[in-house]
Amino acid sequence: MSRPSFRALLLSLSLLSLVPLRAQQPTPPVVGPPPAADAATPPAPVLTLEECIARALEKNFALKIQGFSTDIAKESVNIAKAAFDPTFTASTQRAMVQFSPNVRTDTTDTRVGVAQTLTSGALVDVSASLNRTGDVPIITTPNPAYNSDVSLSVVQPLLRGGGRAVNRAAIERSKLGLNIANLSYKGSVLRVVRDTEAAYFNLVFARGQLAVKQHSLELAQRLYDENKARRITGVATDLDVLTAEVGIATARNGVVTADQLVHNSEDALLALIGQTQFNIAVGTVVLPPNQDSAPSFDVSYRLARENQPDLMTSQTTIKQFELDASTSKNAALPTLNLGGAVGYNGTDTSYRSAINRLPDGDGRNWQLDLALSVPWGLHADRARYRSALAGLRQEQAHLQQIDQNLIVQVRAAVRAVETNQLSVEIFGKSTELAVKQYELQLARFKAGLSTSRQVLETQDDLESARVNELLAQVNLRIALANLHQLESSSLEHYHIALAE
Repeated sequence: MSRPSFRALLLSLSLLSLVPLRAQQPTPPVVGPPPAADAATPPAPVLTLEECIARALEKNFALKIQGFSTDIAKESVNIAKAAFDPTFTASTQRAMVQFSPNVRTDTTDTRVGVAQTLTSGALVDVSASLNRTGDVPIITTPNPAYNSDVSLSVVQPLLRGGGRAVNRAAIERSKLGLNIANLSYKGSVLRVVRDTEAAYFNLVFARGQLAVKQHSLELAQRLYDENKARRITGVATDLDVLTAEVGIATARNGVVTADQLVHNSEDALLALIGQTQFNIAVGTVVLPPNQDSAPSFDVSYRLARENQPDLMTSQTTIKQFELDASTSKNAALPTLNLGGAVGYNGTDTSYRSAINRLPDGDGRNWQLDLALSVPWGLHADRARYRSALAGLRQEQAHLQQIDQNLIVQVRAAVRAVETNQLSVEIFGKSTELAVKQYELQLARFKAGLSTSRQVLETQDDLESARVNELLAQVNLRIALANLHQLESSSLEHYHIALAE
């Protein structure tokens, strides 16, 4: 081969390389589906990482399921508030008692009322009634007699069940539960974003590896064709041709294995973005450029402490346990209720007259009572209080454990980013070296100073170097995705706004 042709071959090899030779500022590879047999087929449109994340947030099944938990938590707040809604009652009764054939009493009683529990724990009941009583023979005058009354009664707990804090505890606990549900949803969003990033990057790697394997197959085929031509001229032997055939078979096996990984990676990405049909084509995927600077543990840990859902969930759960301890402490007190009632009534010969007599105050009543109830020893209530305190201390210890784990996770994530940044640079140099070694070995082979086996070995080294460099770039993006998940900074990066 002439020197210009050899240079052209080297140039084509460089252009076909998936991973660039310059390791200082690597150009992100653009990797699409394997090329179709028909060269006229238009290239698949680019499927960006942002589009995948947007689809995942809209259709991912895990987020849909978690969203129902948030809806349930919202209704729990409404249920707790409903405990202080007024209750309306209405009843009517018609009765007759026959004492003998000529002696009977018939009554009609209609009553309406409204009762409501106040946040202080007091039960307020306002009721009114209309009553008609008739006797045979006539026992009272008038007969029939019409009676009306209106009354107000209040029962206020003084010890157990008394106070605004205790009675609103269920509402506050439900609100904290809603906050926990929102934090859990935020954690699910962060996981889906991270998993989508990882699946997208893994697909980039799978397709990039397939392209490298296909290129290696082309080189192996060229080497085989050249050995066959050299055998005809007597320069190469049958062993050289057989060695090249084995190289083709090995390269073809690598293509088949890499193609399998591509399909698996496509399915994994489609599942994350909520796609139920897996026979659709996934567009071209692009490895985005790395614009992150070297991470700082202090900055990352501060962001994680301020925004990490698991840590914030534990802090909110502690507030729930504090409410439980407060209500349990109140429940360990004796029951002491102060009650009072006032009422007016009127009696006349008709309903209208009986109602009109109410303001005159001819008939009135009042009542005041104090009731005390003390279970012997209060053993169960005090045990519940001690149990609530133990639960509170347990969750406080859990919070410390989460914080400790967060420190370890952030430290590991920062080190992973730093390590993979160095790996990208190192493997970039390795690829550059492997290209030069392959070029040198190929030139020696063409000059008759090397064998096909040696060329195939350097070709395998070049293939491994390119795959390793691409893998290092993908691992760097995944390490950054893990760090962003811990910091919750991926929400800001992808402009994701969550409802408060």
